[in-house]
Formats: sequence, structure tokens, C-alpha cells
Amino acid sequence: MRTSTCFATLLFVDSRPIIIWLLLVYFSIAAMVALGGTVRLTGSGLSMVDWKPLMGTLPPLGEEAWLDKFELYKSSPQFKKVNYWMELADFKRIFFWEYLHRLMGRLLGLIFALPWLWFVVTGRLRGRAAGRTAIAFVLGGLQGVLGWYMVRSGLVDRPSVSHLRLAAHLGLALLVANYVLWLLLEYLVPPLPSAEGATEKARRTALTGAWALLALISVQVIYGAFVAGTRAGHLFATFPDFSGSYWPAGLGTIQPIWLDLRDNPVTLHFIHRFLGLLIAVLVPIWFLVTRKAVRSTPQRLAAALMVSTVVAQVGLGVATVLLSVPPVLGVAHQLGGMALLSCAVFAVFVFGKRSP
Repeated sequence: MRTSTCFATLLFVDSRPIIIWLLLVYFSIAAMVALGGTVRLTGSGLSMVDWKPLMGTLPPLGEEAWLDKFELYKSSPQFKKVNYWMELADFKRIFFWEYLHRLMGRLLGLIFALPWLWFVVTGRLRGRAAGRTAIAFVLGGLQGVLGWYMVRSGLVDRPSVSHLRLAAHLGLALLVANYVLWLLLEYLVPPLPSAEGATEKARRTALTGAWALLALISVQVIYGAFVAGTRAGHLFATFPDFSGSYWPAGLGTIQPIWLDLRDNPVTLHFIHRFLGLLIAVLVPIWFLVTRKAVRSTPQRLAAALMVSTVVAQVGLGVATVLLSVPPVLGVAHQLGGMALLSCAVFAVFVFGKRSP
């Protein structure tokens, strides 16, 4: 154990700038996820009807520029069908959140790219490490393109974005965040020597369970995006029942069944609740299983974080439903989903990492 501790200390000292950089990137993505949730919950996502990834940094300057932007928005289906009552002052409020979201995306690109270039030039990142970190930048660029693809779905004939594209946009953001987290853990968590017998068997069981939970939480996050994109969270403001029933009316009414599982707001809400409760039951069971496998502080921390985070996330989800999705709780619940997914990634990492 002393050797592992010394190794971790030396690794941390030698790689401190890279660790700080990756932490900053991860939490910047979390800020983007929070802003994205705010944009969605305030109905701001379609306020900017053009996409200028390089030249769109500055906001409208002056009354004439604001009026030009407002005229562009007036041509959108959202204004014509939903927000036709808006005046310029109302438009400015929703424009602010979408503008801030896009500005943060550009800033995140700089937060990643400039330190990366410096690390490569100075030799701190080279070879495989430089290539693996560059993948995160490429994925981040694709995330920007996918964001615009999502927005375009609400600019043709519908006053909202496609919930499928919304789920893809959120899913890719979380993929990038957890890819960065994985890279960070490789700097922070030293490998454990291989075990034998019952301890090794328990570790493999814990790792299999962690992978299963990661897959299940990933599906739950996607269904959370489906619920958000269809506003299905507003359908039932009671828990654990659905407005007095445990089998809500409208469940399974779209044929074929795969379309119902994808597009029916009642079904989406039902599945999201069911998966949340299933995860809340499975995580404590997994925690008990890991007790025989824990051999390090990171493993103990991962197990504890999984339990505490799932409890907090279920509580946030219930409160969000009961209070009819207030924006603050909606954003907190979305961040909770990101945190739970990252805890599962952390668990997979620490129960799977072995000495080469």
C-alpha cells in the first residue's frame, strides 16, 4: 500500500498541470450541461435562428441590430405558433440564455485547445497521450455541429426541437465529459496488483455490476432527454402514482410498439420513473456486493458515491415531478443525471484497473 501511495503522489506532482486542465474541462462541460438545461426549460433554444460558429461571438449591438435579430426570430415556427405575443424585451430574455450557451461552447473550445497546444509544444503531452486527448476536442467539435442540427429541427415546421436530436445532443455531451473523466482518472488512480481467489472473484463481480449499472444509467439519461424534449415531465404531478393511477391512461397507445417507446410522452414518463426506481434498488444491492471486493480508497469512494448520488437524484426527480418541473430543480436533476453517470464510470474504472 505504501508503494501505491508513493506512486500516486509522484504521478500527481509530475502531472499536476494536466490534471488541473482536465478537471477544468470536465467541470466546464458540466456548466454547459446546466446551461443547456436552462435553455430548454426557458424555451430559449430557438431564439437564435442562424449559426455562425466563428463570427457569432458578439451579441447584437444597438437597437437596430436587436430588431434585425427579432425579425429573424419572427420567421420561425416557434414565434408564429407559440410566442407570437412577444415584444422585443421578451425576446431579449430568451435570446440571452441561448447566446450564453453558445458563447460558453466557444469558451470551452479555447479552454481545451490552448492548454493542449501548450502541453504538446512543451512535451508534457506526446504520442498516445496527445492523440487520446485530441479525440476529446474532435468530439467537442462534433457536439457543436450536432447542437445546430438539433436547433434546425425546430426551424422548419415545428415550434420545438426534435426530442431525438435533443437526446443525441445531451448524450454526446455526457460522452465527452466522461471520456475526459476517464483520462483524468488514469492520471489520478494508481493500478492495483492482481488479486487471487475469493477477492478476485468478488472484484470481477463488482466490475460486471458496475458495467451493468453504467449501461442502465445511460439508457435512463437518454429517456430523461426524451421526457424533457416532449415535456412529458409535466403530465403527472403526483408520486408514486400517475394522477391517481399506477397504469396511466395513454400508455402503449402508439403502434408499432417501438414508436410508442420512442414518441409517446406517457410511455416516456412511465419508463423514466420505472428505470429510476430500478436503479435506486440495484445500486444498494451492488454496494453490498462490492464490500468483499474493496481493496483501495478509490474503490471505497466509488461505492459510497454511487449510493449517495442515486439517493440525491431520486429525491430531485420526485421533487421535480411534484412541483411541475421548476427550472432550478429541472437543471439540478439534469446535473444529477450527469453526476450519477460519472459515478458509474468511476466505479467501472476503479474496479477494472489492474497492473499491466
